[in-house]
Amino acid sequence: MEKTAVFPGTFNPFTIGHQSIVERGLAIFDRIIIAIGNNANKPAGADFVKRFRDIKKVFEDNPAVEVTVYSGLTAQFAKNAGACAILRGVRNISDFEYERNLADVNKKVLGIETVFLLSLPEHSYISSSMVRELEDNGHDISHLLP
Repeated sequence: MEKTAVFPGTFNPFTIGHQSIVERGLAIFDRIIIAIGNNANKPAGADFVKRFRDIKKVFEDNPAVEVTVYSGLTAQFAKNAGACAILRGVRNISDFEYERNLADVNKKVLGIETVFLLSLPEHSYISSSMVRELEDNGHDISHLLP
């Protein structure tokens, strides 16, 4: 039976840290669905179509990776997609505390597991918001993007 995980996020932008989590997640899962979500608490910035195209291009040669856009509860989306787990990257203890609470709710309410992968040390400082801020202030961010 195929093991599918959903890797959700706003991915604004999709960084080399995100790419690393997906690539490493493929050692655990047969298929990963990168799910671009609409989170009211995060700035939308670039439209979904651009993010979808950019991420799809990164994995265009990998049939085990699917890219889609969704709204609503992530755990419900994952269940509807037939996923056995939600895949999340964790950079630090703050990320873990936040993600742990979500994982507990997702397991209790919808019965879906969450699998955490620690970011590689060389990616632990990278966040989409930091990348946006660097770009907004005229810095080259190409080394932080796939």
